[in-house]
Amino acid sequence: MQDNATEVTAAGIARLAGVGRAAVSNWRRRHADFPKPVGGTETSPSFALAEVEAWLRRQGKLAEVPLSERVWQQLAGHPEGPVTALAYTGCVLLLIHERPTVWLDVSAGSDERLAELLPGALEQVLTPRFGAPGAAGVHTARGGVHTGEAGDASPAAGSGPAVNTGPTPPASPAHAASPAPATPALTIPVPAGDRLLASTPLLRGAAELAAGTGARQTFEFLLGRHLDANPRQYTLTPAELARLMADLAGPARTVLDPACGTGALLRAVDPRPGQELYAQDSSADLAALTALRLALRSRATVRAAAGDTLRRDAHPGLRADAVLCHPPFNERNWGHDELAYDPRWEYGFPARTESELAWVQHALARLADDGTAVLLMPPAAASRRSGRRIRADLLRRGALRAVVALPVGAAPPYNIPLHLWVLRRPGRTPAAPEVLLADTGRFAGEARGGPDWQAVRDAVLDAWRAFARGERSAERPGLARTVPVIELLDDDVDLAPARHLPPAAPADGVEQLTAVRERLGATLRLTADLTPPPAEPVPPARWPLTTVGELARGGALVLRTGGTGGHTRMPVLTDHDVLAGTAPSGTLPETDEEAVLTEPGDVVLPVLGGGSVARVIDGATGGAALGRNLVLLRPDPAALDPWFLAGFLRGTANHRRASSYASTATRLDVRRLQLPRLPLDEQLRYGARFRALDEFERALRHAGRLGEQLVRGMYDGLTDGTVAPD
Repeated sequence: MQDNATEVTAAGIARLAGVGRAAVSNWRRRHADFPKPVGGTETSPSFALAEVEAWLRRQGKLAEVPLSERVWQQLAGHPEGPVTALAYTGCVLLLIHERPTVWLDVSAGSDERLAELLPGALEQVLTPRFGAPGAAGVHTARGGVHTGEAGDASPAAGSGPAVNTGPTPPASPAHAASPAPATPALTIPVPAGDRLLASTPLLRGAAELAAGTGARQTFEFLLGRHLDANPRQYTLTPAELARLMADLAGPARTVLDPACGTGALLRAVDPRPGQELYAQDSSADLAALTALRLALRSRATVRAAAGDTLRRDAHPGLRADAVLCHPPFNERNWGHDELAYDPRWEYGFPARTESELAWVQHALARLADDGTAVLLMPPAAASRRSGRRIRADLLRRGALRAVVALPVGAAPPYNIPLHLWVLRRPGRTPAAPEVLLADTGRFAGEARGGPDWQAVRDAVLDAWRAFARGERSAERPGLARTVPVIELLDDDVDLAPARHLPPAAPADGVEQLTAVRERLGATLRLTADLTPPPAEPVPPARWPLTTVGELARGGALVLRTGGTGGHTRMPVLTDHDVLAGTAPSGTLPETDEEAVLTEPGDVVLPVLGGGSVARVIDGATGGAALGRNLVLLRPDPAALDPWFLAGFLRGTANHRRASSYASTATRLDVRRLQLPRLPLDEQLRYGARFRALDEFERALRHAGRLGEQLVRGMYDGLTDGTVAPD
């Protein structure tokens, strides 16, 4: 069956054909037989994917599209929306992962046969993995799978209506403390009837992709692409931060995330035998995706629920070993009026403006004795006067164990240095009357490249583990200090680490500033030597021109786009790195799809922002993955000199001709960039001059950074008394 229901936007057509969006607009104007819009709006129409593919094929414009791109386009253009399509795909991938032979049987034959047999096959895997024992089980009516029932009295029902994956262990006293209130059961959409028939191309494509990369990796790839395509719809927890939070919590058998989002925190938890992962989110879509994501990752028991956690807690009887949480910040409508007498407010009733302290107490209420909670918090929560009484009680009773200030750029909002609060539910052993305060702000990265996560991890975990063992660790000025609780119990109860840590002494003081000044002088002398000689006026050259698109079609260069996925620990060259001339600093969504790797001699261009920049990859940068919003050109050295190519692509007029403009951004159509047709020996002459200009530019940047460092050091030295004014 043709995928006539799947729609694709102009941007999707451009990706399929390997062209810019401007080319798609030209096709629509110039070709009367171009497919007509079937949806969207007048300014952003959508088209039937099958019709578009047929037209591109007739015109000879359809490139060899990778299977992953085809599947993504089918998912993104699904008539029921990408989130529902992700859930459909996740159910099928779970079937492939759990019972591959069943999938092979039901997928053999026509789409109609698949649509008839798939619901029953899905029930075979969804009921054991998501059906609550003793409940009504899995229902496929109206295209949804409902897991659990409100008020379920099964052994797992102490955690409320839940998604149970894996064998359900016997109820422990901690898990059966109280019955769950009525909470809407989590719904995992499953295609049925005509919906399923329209989804078969997507499901078959996802299955084919999973055959090569694995079911879990396929789901991670599609989820990552969806999150990247909709950055404003989701507040994500970066993978490195999630790992740090999980490591601070330590090994745990039962873990709760009461604001799970897409499941990044629970996914970072190290698997253990018999592990149970509890999740809840106010968005039923996100709760369902988290359940599928975790079920594909391991055999841990997953109990997920949809609903407002503070108002309708789905796990009221849970006493977890660890709680990880990235709560919503600055929420005024968190339930202040309805929850005045809630038993969770053991440390004080939070003010309307202190929603984060409500989440802190919810996390403590769901911990077992001596269990650990790690929450990502806005820095204001450590010092707002409206929360000082609760902070004071957390300190007095030994519940708050550490506050860690993260570097700017660690997590959204990226312009604020967020905090991590580490809490423990006081057990029978009295807690030591001390708190660990740490500030890792010194590890912030340059520009928007993100922090030095390895340095952050080493500093935080070393300090925390020594503190948790009861060791009196040496004070580290400007970085970490163990502070007596009594020292913090003043009128403000201000927990901001920077206000309680001794300032970091300048390394070698005046000697360091002297060294910076000497390096700056040497760099300025180098810059003077590299300054281009005076330009001699010559008549304008009239070269025959070609375009990047023509060179790519002729085989003189290879054009690739970046940012589709890769291994998270691989260095990634971002558009900000290219613009700033810095080392690779980014990350990509974790998939097993092969990332586009740079090689020495490649030319990389940013496509957003309107700046005329092109960077030739050198030996130090080669091997990094290509990040989002970048295009890589790999010239054939027998036909094109990379420095000649990069130099002509940087021309301002060239960029102006190849750019398209939206209301908020400028986008570069790299295929329309022009350069002259010159013999290789003439290219080398120009390339040598462009390379000298690049060295001059890098020297200027280095001098600027050293100058800023010297100025800042002088200001700091003069103001803290380590530098004399004369």
